[in-house]
Amino acid sequence: MTEVWTTPARRTPVDAVVTLPGSKSITARALVLAAIADGPSRLVRPLRARDTDLMAAGLRAIGVGIDSDGADWLVTPGSLRGPAEVDAGLAGTVLRFLPPVAALAAGPVRLDGDARLRDRPNAGLIAGLRDLGVRVDDDGRGRAPFTVHGTGAVRGGAVTVDASESSQVVSGLLLAAARFDRGIELTLAGSLPSLPHVEMTVRTLAEHGVQVSRTDGGWRVAPGPVAALDRVVEPDLSNAAPFLAAALVTGGRVTVRDWPTDTTQPGAQLDTLFTAMGAAVTRTPAGLQVSGGARIAPLEADLGEVGELTPVLAALCALADGPSRLTGIAHLRGHETDRLQALDEVLSAVGARVEQLPDGLVITPGRPRPARLDSYADHRMVHAAAVLGLAVDGIEVTDPGAVTKTLPDFRERWAGLLGEDAGVPA
Repeated sequence: MTEVWTTPARRTPVDAVVTLPGSKSITARALVLAAIADGPSRLVRPLRARDTDLMAAGLRAIGVGIDSDGADWLVTPGSLRGPAEVDAGLAGTVLRFLPPVAALAAGPVRLDGDARLRDRPNAGLIAGLRDLGVRVDDDGRGRAPFTVHGTGAVRGGAVTVDASESSQVVSGLLLAAARFDRGIELTLAGSLPSLPHVEMTVRTLAEHGVQVSRTDGGWRVAPGPVAALDRVVEPDLSNAAPFLAAALVTGGRVTVRDWPTDTTQPGAQLDTLFTAMGAAVTRTPAGLQVSGGARIAPLEADLGEVGELTPVLAALCALADGPSRLTGIAHLRGHETDRLQALDEVLSAVGARVEQLPDGLVITPGRPRPARLDSYADHRMVHAAAVLGLAVDGIEVTDPGAVTKTLPDFRERWAGLLGEDAGVPA
């Protein structure tokens, strides 16, 4: 039987301080680089959730040692090998970061995952690997399942890549490129969504001593060693979005602890976006504080660099006092679900009027009404439902366990934010 969660409503201002676990994006990159480094590394406070556990399991399957030491991970590079089977679940990071590493293994590595993973686009990565001399067998769809036939080395060199459907294609190739015989000179074909995630990759590579530089058409990574590095993983700022949004919905105040002063996480743009929606945003000694006011202002924004924030922002737009226009997010159709279609269905169900654009949504608030919403097996859609539920009595969401992807105890943390019992079955 499918689980249903009744999201709690809140009629009074919330006042809370929230501590969040490590960034999924940084944890994934740190795991990959530690796996191909020149010595052991320690990851301090990494995110432990389904996506990162799948990444660790996939790396273990091809010969990397990853052991728990309390909340930390100890990563010991090994001799990469196949045959191996990798379960990517619904994780885009595993789908696109692990195959270039598998290409360095001696033997075949087959990657598959959840049913929806087989719909997630990956032709750009597969074509890029083939152009670099790697044999990849798929069914011609450019999607999972597929098998990477590693020979223990990758030629590397110049490659032109279509990453218009996901910046993870670029990050996946750059992360492993220092171990390619010729490194990589990657040129982009077409547009690139979510540029901050590639900038995160570039910075992380540089921190590991990898020579990486921007070119007129893309990036160049020189061949060479990847230095081992003990890393403290900063909090996940994208997972902060629903908690900070609660301040706007309730006219209250929420502080997220340990907000970094210098970061490449796209979630860092929440301060600007929430300010545009009428919040007061300040940095305190404890972290980033968001205070809501008497209204939620409509938002007109290009979210191309911060697409993962769209579900929570769209939920706020459905509660605003005027129409909003969110653009630059056509690539969200290829995420855990078609997020534009899912948001259309969810926001329409609670009374908003939604128009789908080729690259976004126009959201006009209506009279709120209760509804049972689908999670679409998408953690961000559960976050959106929770935000809507603060203002609309009777919001239910099916399969709320989708949050295990990046924040397994989201409902408990949400209840703590509101000072309530989580109501989660043991």
